[in-house]
Amino acid sequence: MTLNPWRLRLLADLATYGTVRAVAQRGNLSPSAVSQQLATLERETRTALLERTGRRVRLTAAGVLLAGRAREILAAMDAAEAELRGLADEPAGTVTLAAFQSAVHSVAEPAVTALAERHPDVTVVLLELEPHESMPALRRGDVDVIVTTTDFVGAELDPAIDLVPIAEDEIVLVLPPGHPLTAYEMIALEWCADQRWTFDVNGSYMSELATRLCREAAFEPSVIGRFNNYMLTLRHVEKGRSIALLPSLAVDPRYAVATRPLSPPVTRRIVAAVRRPASPRPEITAVLTALRTRP
Repeated sequence: MTLNPWRLRLLADLATYGTVRAVAQRGNLSPSAVSQQLATLERETRTALLERTGRRVRLTAAGVLLAGRAREILAAMDAAEAELRGLADEPAGTVTLAAFQSAVHSVAEPAVTALAERHPDVTVVLLELEPHESMPALRRGDVDVIVTTTDFVGAELDPAIDLVPIAEDEIVLVLPPGHPLTAYEMIALEWCADQRWTFDVNGSYMSELATRLCREAAFEPSVIGRFNNYMLTLRHVEKGRSIALLPSLAVDPRYAVATRPLSPPVTRRIVAAVRRPASPRPEITAVLTALRTRP
């Protein structure tokens, strides 16, 4: 019996994502092609790996067992490839890097630009993912490196994840020009109980943080706008329609808004996170170095 690594990866993906359609989308395949390859794997192993109920499939006990072993086999193959690449003088390969919205331009892009000059054979695929999305993606293996924060549910310490400190970012109150609160150098959030607010979309990191901070200041915020784009939030505030809480990295100087620190100050820790490998991949090490030493 010879096991095909590609078919093993499809089986492992099915265990992770649950449906043939999701596996097909991830692999740029048609669902029928995925089904055919899994059927071939069953013939090769002479074992029923899937139970079919109508249009859906689920793994048998043997399928669950083989999917777990498949992850181990594929991880060992990735480690062997990394060790071989490490014998070369120059890092090379593709790294998928995910960063939250305000860190794409301020952290990730400067690092990628510097990396291209130092290590031209390393290709970085850059994605925008918010912290509540990027950590699960890292654990699933969808991305190689993430730029995230450590103060949200889901970012708890994980022995399988390494965190590399990058920076600290202050959360600031964003006000329209001429707003009465601009007369103060620092703002106690309870002073803002009667204000109208713009928040990020429900369930996002900044929406959860802003809601928690307002409630800790003993008021329920009156939210009149929700945007998943900081530029739209800044425009809304600039027009005098609301105020907002944003990371300082997200405040674009092109918008005529005023910012004030909170009293007491609120900061978030920005880190790069990677899965702890059996053998480090040189190209991932190069990306981490670029993030730490970005201009």
